Amino acid sequence: MFDFFTKRRRAKLREQPFSEEWRAILARNVPMATKLDEAERRQLEGLVQIFLAEKSFEGCGGLEMNDEVRVTVAGQACILLLHMHQADDGDLYPNLDVILVYPSAFQAKTRRVEGGVVLEGDEARLGESWQRGVVVLAWDSVRRGAANIYDGHNVVLHEFAHQLDSEDGGMDGAPELGTRSRYSAWAQVLGHEFDDLTRKLHEGRKADIDAYGAQSPPEFFAVVTEMFFEKPTQLKKKHPELYQQLVDFYRQDPARR
Repeated sequence: MFDFFTKRRRAKLREQPFSEEWRAILARNVPMATKLDEAERRQLEGLVQIFLAEKSFEGCGGLEMNDEVRVTVAGQACILLLHMHQADDGDLYPNLDVILVYPSAFQAKTRRVEGGVVLEGDEARLGESWQRGVVVLAWDSVRRGAANIYDGHNVVLHEFAHQLDSEDGGMDGAPELGTRSRYSAWAQVLGHEFDDLTRKLHEGRKADIDAYGAQSPPEFFAVVTEMFFEKPTQLKKKHPELYQQLVDFYRQDPARR
């Protein structure tokens, strides 16, 4: 349970001056942060301080862990939380304990059923989000996704959207929304958009939402989160109801920036 001592510890963290070295890393590796206004920038820095104090990072596959990696990942992950959380009130990604970072694409075990036969194998991945405890990232993809803030592809935003999705107990494409009416509106709008995307792809038609979103409702939510932050004007113009659902959830309006 979130308690008084956690709030006090977080308040002390926020009182500490934000490292100029960390600020330089954000400016260099998270250009999305440069689009924030002054109040948002201060909030982001406070969230980053708390995120780095509370979450563990481990380098894998020979990657040496350092502040460049930690601050770059934390900066992108915490952009999702602007306006959703006060930095000293509530858990930040409560299901997450550790972020594992590989130098590049890593091998993940896969399991699927085809024709009644269970097939197991390895698959190269750039990111992975577990429902309990772990996010796995490829560092070269993290940097590439952050550097181009207009291509609609960002592995950190994608995997941490999955973490938000899982906070209500299941990774199903619907994060914690609160009221029944919000769940109803979310299901109606995102369900329609998901069906529309899968239908277009099945018919061989062009879609402006990445095809990976048609894999499942959870992947759809993660994919449109990437687009919401990196291609907000396009998303708002072509999918206004979907855009508004994400504005209501993230409590941000990136198109205004």
